[in-house]
Amino acid sequence: MSNTLKSLLLLATLTGLLVVMGRIIGGNVGMILAFGLAVVMNVSAYWFSDQIALRMAGAREVSPEEAPQLHAIVDELAYRAGLPKPRVAIVESPSPNAFATGRDPNHSLVAVTTGILQILDRDELLAVLAHELGHVRNRDILVTSIAATIAGAITMVAQMMQFAAFFGGLGGRNSDGEGTNPLAALALIFLAPIAALVIQMAVSRSREYGADDTGAQIVGDPLALASALEKLEAWSQRVPLPLNPAVAPLFIVNPLSGQFLASLFSTHPPIQERVKRLRQKAGYPY
Repeated sequence: MSNTLKSLLLLATLTGLLVVMGRIIGGNVGMILAFGLAVVMNVSAYWFSDQIALRMAGAREVSPEEAPQLHAIVDELAYRAGLPKPRVAIVESPSPNAFATGRDPNHSLVAVTTGILQILDRDELLAVLAHELGHVRNRDILVTSIAATIAGAITMVAQMMQFAAFFGGLGGRNSDGEGTNPLAALALIFLAPIAALVIQMAVSRSREYGADDTGAQIVGDPLALASALEKLEAWSQRVPLPLNPAVAPLFIVNPLSGQFLASLFSTHPPIQERVKRLRQKAGYPY
């Protein structure tokens, strides 16, 4: 199954969960009101995503005069990818990482830490920045914003149901005159937000695979990206990046990794799996 189809199916699942919750708490009227409010909140965040990400990540936009080599690489990759050149920013941190943001290719930005400039060779840095331009070309900010919108609406509806339960309102009738199943409502209060978060993180992981594929295609060297990912994982574990969790999904290496159940909430696929796929793409056995 392609990453795009997987993302669409996950988004459809999120939408179905929202519809079910909306029907239970307030019929069609309640569903539309909750979804409308979540859309307004998340569209605002999407429209200003680059400014929000810059502030939360501690990144500073740099000019071609300040970082000529970095700008030259981004310029070259944007030409290869057929994209407008993104703005460029730097995060002053020894932890090696990179991210891309922006609402569309005409309003995009790529950022790197000072640490990544120190540990990667030129081919590896090209591959990492090509991965970030892959996010731009694939419009991943739009896809993840839609997922965040629907997941946010589900959380809001669950909170409304908690409020109703506190005042004993789960056993009544909704705006369409239908009876509410209190057991189903209670189950949704606790399980729906967790399910929404798991699905949202799955969308994010799917987009990372897609950006790996696109980045490797842009530079024509999957092995350079595989090598870079291995270096970034090893260094990031030794030199952590103090980071607001809200911007963790943007980075090429997830600073909030975990195992077992925590992996369900990871915004990134395992590095080993990403490296395996890239090496297979280059025709090498893992």
